[in-house]
Amino acid sequence: MFRAIFLQAGATVIAALAAGLFAGTRGVVSAVLGGLACVLPNLLFALRLKIVANRPGASYPANFFLGEFVKIAATTGLLVLIVSEYADLHGPAMLIGLVLALQAGFLAFWKKS
Repeated sequence: MFRAIFLQAGATVIAALAAGLFAGTRGVVSAVLGGLACVLPNLLFALRLKIVANRPGASYPANFFLGEFVKIAATTGLLVLIVSEYADLHGPAMLIGLVLALQAGFLAFWKKS
């Protein structure tokens, strides 16, 4: 799971570099914010699952579904916060950062370690 988060962070960096070429500093910041809106909740979710997996008597499926709900709510909340508070937002760059971070997690399943 942490490999997927690492790939999401890498995709965010790539999106930020690409956005910087087209939109300058404004694009870099927007792409990073969009990517972080995905990466941070995923990181917290993965840490929570790792803690719960080692706890005896914990309901792993219940924690998974509750954590997934909180993760989606946190991502949505972060996006609303970014759009409302960052006045110099470049929308396409933010969306590119978000979409690349969301899709990069699928790359982790291509290669088994």
